Amino acid sequence: MLLRFTKMHGCGNDFVVLDLITQRFNISEEFVRNIADRRFGIGCDQVLVVEPPQQPEIDFRYRIFNCDGSEVEQCGNGARCFARFVLDKRLTAKKRVSVETKSGIIELSITDHNQVVVDMGVPILNPAEIPFQAEAQAVAYSLDIADHTIQIGAISMGNPHAVLQVEDIDTELVDHLGPMLEIHPRFPKKVNVGFMEVVDRGQINLRVYERGVGETLACGTGACAAVVSGILRGLLDHQVTVNLPGGSLHIEWFGGEESVYMTGPAETVFDGQIHL
Repeated sequence: MLLRFTKMHGCGNDFVVLDLITQRFNISEEFVRNIADRRFGIGCDQVLVVEPPQQPEIDFRYRIFNCDGSEVEQCGNGARCFARFVLDKRLTAKKRVSVETKSGIIELSITDHNQVVVDMGVPILNPAEIPFQAEAQAVAYSLDIADHTIQIGAISMGNPHAVLQVEDIDTELVDHLGPMLEIHPRFPKKVNVGFMEVVDRGQINLRVYERGVGETLACGTGACAAVVSGILRGLLDHQVTVNLPGGSLHIEWFGGEESVYMTGPAETVFDGQIHL
């Protein structure tokens, strides 16, 4: 059989998107790993799957698989590509769609300027729900790693994030600290790790080491988590530009039980077919 796919990216965070509404195929970990391989496959950070919703009042179901084959709860850059994909492929005529994810329902909107706004939901700060092992909820936590102690923010945006404030992201040992923090025992489901440099109250620079992937050019949920952490620590205002290696995102959060909103681009690279 032939399986149609689309290669997309959001600020350099790249995806293979599969329409499993007009096509039928069973996703396996081996299939995802083969597709994601940059030498022998198509190459991507994640495989995104568009499926019919399980709830009649929702428009679509959205599934995300890391390049190691593991299925994860949420991906912000992928969500923007998802919205662009279902409109471009005429799976919907709506410019605002509701989507089921493994971590809950999200709302996606495409603006007149072809930017995608994602309602990422209310950030999860309760350690047990992140999940993160801590005696009580706090703005920052001490974490022992290697032979020293660091301070992190711990937040879930549908997936777990640890946020470190650093002086300079260009000199930070992301490839060294990222893998160690990803599998830290206090994060029982592993964790995405953000390295945040505060430029001013309305702007940060960010690098993210994603669990099951490694460092990527951009991470939408990581950008949201970093801004939430920065606001909680009193470092940032409510609207922040996040500069990632692959481009910039606009994040907005007004605290409390308010949703986090992410705005950014989504680009199609090419369409293709895989012979299976």
